[in-house]
Amino acid sequence: MKEFNKVNLAILPTPLQLMPNLTEELGTGDLYIKRDDLTTVGLSGNKIRKLEYLLAEAKAQGATTLLTYGGAQTNHGRLTVAAATKAKMKSILILSGPEPEYISGNLVLDKLMGADLYFTEGDKAAKAKEVMQAYEAAGEKVYEIPMGGSNELGALGYFYMVEELKTQFEEMGISPKFLIAGVGSIGTFAGLWLGIQHFGLDLKLVPISVTPEAFFTEEEAADYINRTSEFLGLTQHCQKEELKWIYGDGEQSYAGIGYNQPDRQTQEAIRLLARTEAIFTDPCYSGKVFHGFVDTCKKHLSTEESAVFLHTGGVPGLWTKEHLDHMQTMLKE
Repeated sequence: MKEFNKVNLAILPTPLQLMPNLTEELGTGDLYIKRDDLTTVGLSGNKIRKLEYLLAEAKAQGATTLLTYGGAQTNHGRLTVAAATKAKMKSILILSGPEPEYISGNLVLDKLMGADLYFTEGDKAAKAKEVMQAYEAAGEKVYEIPMGGSNELGALGYFYMVEELKTQFEEMGISPKFLIAGVGSIGTFAGLWLGIQHFGLDLKLVPISVTPEAFFTEEEAADYINRTSEFLGLTQHCQKEELKWIYGDGEQSYAGIGYNQPDRQTQEAIRLLARTEAIFTDPCYSGKVFHGFVDTCKKHLSTEESAVFLHTGGVPGLWTKEHLDHMQTMLKE
């Protein structure tokens, strides 16, 4: 396997914790949580593992500014800004949709860290090209990061997270049946899939889609995994038939009604983890994945088996105006 440089941003390993109260309430085997919401910098989350490698490449190229994309409440954007701040670099976010009148959630944190925000209802790539030209004309060197930090280099973060997880399993004497994780821009999933194959874990990776229509098809994901495997100098190969995104089961819709749109089922899942373990998830990503985790464990996990929920962070999303407004009825019950 090839060697790659990285910048240390995260405090690793992140904890792998038993959730005893949730386990008791659901009546399943032991339920664990991998706390990648605690990777530290910028209120953190999973994207920091990717950004450690992307930032190293940016610095090696002499970049002075990081630019990336996302929705207005992008967690990846917040953490890209955090990585730039730690590296004493400028940061630019190209955000889809109109500029909101009321600043909340991740946008507050982006602004506090000094990010330059550009909103567009048109072609984000065209907007980014225009912005990059302006910055480079002013003497900056801009390093462009794809949505979610999801490229072959970024996937390294979750490839090596599997090695970290394997060590924790061995130290704790456990052999979980499931690792349940979200699927959005697929970079985290691709790294996990390759890591499980490469490090030889007997572990079923369950991919919960965070949208009713996934950003990428299983065929596109398999192609990305195989390009990543070649890029990293690995031998693993993925067939599209090996991948199947999980959107829900019966009346249980894990993906909600749309990307970052409030829905009651996700809110109830967020409340379940909060009231049993005092751990918070967000309504756009981790709350949906946790909903899928709970349903999967209730239906497919015996009392002799265990499972792991990968918490990818995103908690500032709880404090966006649209989600706060929608949760008022539930919170007053």
